[in-house]
Amino acid sequence: MGNSLVNMRDQQFLLFEQLGIEKLFESEPFKDFSKDDVLMMQNEAEKLALNVILPTYEIGDREGCHFKDGKVTIPTAFKEAYKKFVEGGWLCMTKSPDVGGQGMPHVMATAYGEFFTASNFALLMYPGLTNGAAGLIELYGTEEQKNKYMYKMYSGEWTGTMCLTEPGAGSDVGALKTTAKRLPDGTFSITGTKCFISCGDNDFAANIIHPVLARIEGDPPGTPGISIFIVPKYRVKDDGTIGEFNDVNTGNVEHKMGIKGSATCTLNFGDEGNCIGELLGNEREGIKVMFNMMNEARIEVGMQSLGHATAAYEHAVQYAKERIQSVPVWEMKNPEAKAVPIIKHPDVRRKLLWMKGYVEGIRALNFFTAFCVDMSHVAQDSAEKQRWGGFVELLTPICKAYSSDMALLVCSAAIDIYGGYGFCQEYPVEQYLRDCKIASLYEGTNGIQALDLVGRKLGMKKGMNVMNMVGEINATVAKAKANGLAKYGAYLEEAVNALIDLTMTFAQFGKSASFLIPVLNASPYLAIFGDVVIGHFLLSGAAIAEEKLQAIYQEKGAVDSIGKQRALVHENGDVAFYNGKIAAAKFFALDTLATVKSRCEAIKVGDKVPIEMADESFSI
Repeated sequence: MGNSLVNMRDQQFLLFEQLGIEKLFESEPFKDFSKDDVLMMQNEAEKLALNVILPTYEIGDREGCHFKDGKVTIPTAFKEAYKKFVEGGWLCMTKSPDVGGQGMPHVMATAYGEFFTASNFALLMYPGLTNGAAGLIELYGTEEQKNKYMYKMYSGEWTGTMCLTEPGAGSDVGALKTTAKRLPDGTFSITGTKCFISCGDNDFAANIIHPVLARIEGDPPGTPGISIFIVPKYRVKDDGTIGEFNDVNTGNVEHKMGIKGSATCTLNFGDEGNCIGELLGNEREGIKVMFNMMNEARIEVGMQSLGHATAAYEHAVQYAKERIQSVPVWEMKNPEAKAVPIIKHPDVRRKLLWMKGYVEGIRALNFFTAFCVDMSHVAQDSAEKQRWGGFVELLTPICKAYSSDMALLVCSAAIDIYGGYGFCQEYPVEQYLRDCKIASLYEGTNGIQALDLVGRKLGMKKGMNVMNMVGEINATVAKAKANGLAKYGAYLEEAVNALIDLTMTFAQFGKSASFLIPVLNASPYLAIFGDVVIGHFLLSGAAIAEEKLQAIYQEKGAVDSIGKQRALVHENGDVAFYNGKIAAAKFFALDTLATVKSRCEAIKVGDKVPIEMADESFSI
């Protein structure tokens, strides 16, 4: 294996050459950061990931989490790695120094997070959920609640969770049965069961703080009647010390396909009628409060997916360079021909380039979305704030669903590169595939993300968010045409026009008897939307790369010499990198963007076979 699971050069390209994040450092919140800081912390993140976190990856999978006598044990190696992660200040990178954070932009934290998710996402879930739960208390908690819970969570001394899902309710949060009964002192008695709670229990934190959705007795049914409560595993005394057990019992640990080092638990609240919770925020605003964490979590799932995809891809490239097998196809009739590394074989090269395009595209998507979060915070003009915030709203379901769907395919393709060896635990790519799969399921299944996109996000601000995104894409088309990439820019132009046309058709369907067509095709629509956005990022990057290449060729006297240009690829790392960016964009345009129009036309037909088909016809 090479030196990293993440392409640091591509990260730097995105941060400085494509996004231009230095502009953030001109604003008050981030004025203490510089490009040198970004690069220094990038190196530190990589070292921690490779030297501390990565060694726990296989161990965590093999050892897993265990449940005995009501207690959970997590993989032993996780505890020391968690401690070093927290001590390094990585738990709350974007939070204010006033609460113990680093105060860095989200886009920086996203770049560093890629190293950690690529190294062992199951381990990273513990600090990740803790950060999210503490963030809810920071946003909605009273000063007393912050002092009681938040600081110890941000420091990593206590951990946190997110308790939504219940047996029988699943994705239908409004069907929850957990209840909250008012007590004379203003607290609430909590009774109910939550399932599939990630990192729901552990044997290393002194306390675990659970944000729990529940319905106060007498409140209306459905989501409007839901409130949210802070429910600690152990009660916290007024002086901040830990008190008695709070009747939060772990019922089991799930035996899962992947991320086995993350303790996914069933939690029973109030079995003995002695579980006390504190209201967080206002009554009947539980969904509003929790969705702050949910939306962050959905973007983090996109990063989880990127982590698995980039690790699988980097492993596959290294293996393909080292694995010697078969003579080249053009030498098959030569009895003296020698076997070559499999990266020399056309089908392997095609598959690796396909993987490269999606990995770099997903990276760009997630980095851009994080950058939009930052720009929405620093923008002075109200319209600009709304524009950047609109991108975040629109792209959140894409980050979550598209990234996870495509990352799974990238991990599968990595196994193909290894052949039969990839199916064996001797190599790590089978674990990446298993660990990656959950990303399409939790934090709202990808089907729900697609419905969110089609049912809510397209129409927000009367479609202005979509049109702003289209404006960005059209600018890339123009840039591609001006930079020697006109043929490939034409595919992006055709694709985005087909997407706009399909979106308008969906709006018409929604006003007619065919209103189920957008619902039926929400998932393929999200996939198309993702393809177009990824194509935009790849071609935008390729146009920049083409400019940089021409400057290098000018400097090296290679503008008119194909031979010199080819020689430079082997001699100059930047030339090799920029050539790779251009190749990935060209291939994606031909392989994927060229299919968009026909896929849109097929949906516009309005066929309803899956709906009209009888249930009995699915299986006899």
